Amino acid sequence: MTKADLVNNLGTIARSGTKEFMEALAAGADVSMIGQFGVGFYSAYLVADKGNEDDLYLKEDQLEYLEERRLKDLVKKHSEFISYPISLWIEKTIEKEISDDEDEEEKKDEEGKVEEVDEEKEKEEKKKKKIKEVSHEWDLVNKQKPIWMRKARGDQQGGGQLEFKAILFVPKRAPFDLFDTKKKPNNIKLYVRRVFIMDNCEDIIPEETLQQNKILKVIRKNLVKKCLELFFEIAENKEDYNKFYEAFSKNLKLGIHEDSQNRTKIAELLRYHSTKSGDELTSLKDYVTRMKEGQEDIFYITGESKKAVENSPFLEKLKKKGYEVLYMVDAIDEYAIGQLKEFEGKKLVSATRKVEKVIVSDRVVDSPCCLVTGEYGWTANMERIMKAQALRDSSMGGYMSSKKTMEINPENSIMDELRKRAEADKNDKSVKDLVLLLFETALLTSGFSLDEPNTFGSRIHRMLKLGLEH
Repeated sequence: MTKADLVNNLGTIARSGTKEFMEALAAGADVSMIGQFGVGFYSAYLVADKGNEDDLYLKEDQLEYLEERRLKDLVKKHSEFISYPISLWIEKTIEKEISDDEDEEEKKDEEGKVEEVDEEKEKEEKKKKKIKEVSHEWDLVNKQKPIWMRKARGDQQGGGQLEFKAILFVPKRAPFDLFDTKKKPNNIKLYVRRVFIMDNCEDIIPEETLQQNKILKVIRKNLVKKCLELFFEIAENKEDYNKFYEAFSKNLKLGIHEDSQNRTKIAELLRYHSTKSGDELTSLKDYVTRMKEGQEDIFYITGESKKAVENSPFLEKLKKKGYEVLYMVDAIDEYAIGQLKEFEGKKLVSATRKVEKVIVSDRVVDSPCCLVTGEYGWTANMERIMKAQALRDSSMGGYMSSKKTMEINPENSIMDELRKRAEADKNDKSVKDLVLLLFETALLTSGFSLDEPNTFGSRIHRMLKLGLEH
């Protein structure tokens, strides 16, 4: 190479020797000039009939490129549609059926006696004898033609009716990135002259061109319908469905929240613990069949965990009446129940909300008091969930956090003693401390959080000190 060639070619980005060659050829250049314009390796195919073998010695940390699977993946990803055939030398295991006469003779010699065997049975046993043979052969990797080179009749069916095939399956365990919105989807691949270029070009087919597509709407509707049918089939086996529900209950509850068309069907797939189900899960349909005579609503309670809601003071009155209460302890239950207002004509009512005009001791039986929220706005559990949101709208919390109503039980011995002390001395500071302590304790038992936990702790310490002194 001359000094001018070195300056023009070395270190120059996106320099096309092929372009220069084609321009020179169009201007009347001789074909013997091949190789002088950077065409390089590819120009050899124009003048050669046979080529050489290139031996590559891989680095120790790159031996994966010797694996059959890895090589096939590379070819399929980058060169599946190129016009030249690409073959791979593979190892193939073949099963062959052979006669086992020799094997039988060896057994007879060892045993020293001959047993009479039915001839037909003997023939069947001989047919079952199989051996594995390993062979090597060339396997064509890029067999598939690009869709634009296939015959039209091979890719479409007559009649104008929508037909599609899909494999639907539910994994045994939910994928760890099930709700990861940033994971790479199976995008459309871009090829130029049959060579793979990229598969992360989101603008190649903008999403807005597909959003109102009628065909996609029909496909989505049919897929959801088929999935629900399969879920109901799984539900017939209680053990299998419990495993499925443990892994994918959040997805079903998201379906309740988002899919208004199939909300009623999805609701039949929900399972919850309840005050009467013990360690077993119960469905809403089973709950309705067990409802007491005169019971018009389905009662539920939300909270952090099953243990937390089992001892809630809100359950006291309902348990005494013999009503069953569902335990909804998943954070997403709040969103799902917000959309599922009723089931089979029965309204879903939270045990922590005011469902009618509150009167003294209407709700609590053993506890001295409890706090309830209004019919509208967040429950205690929903308030806890929203406070945990890093990007929450603080202005919404002001009007969605409904005013709390404190209900007292005058028949409780604590309330009776407080009343006596207040009547004896209206300026007794210990009475005020006890009332505030009672209020803050009611906040905790009702599922709310304390705004000033340090003050609550100090108040308990004062009460302990007062009790020890007396």
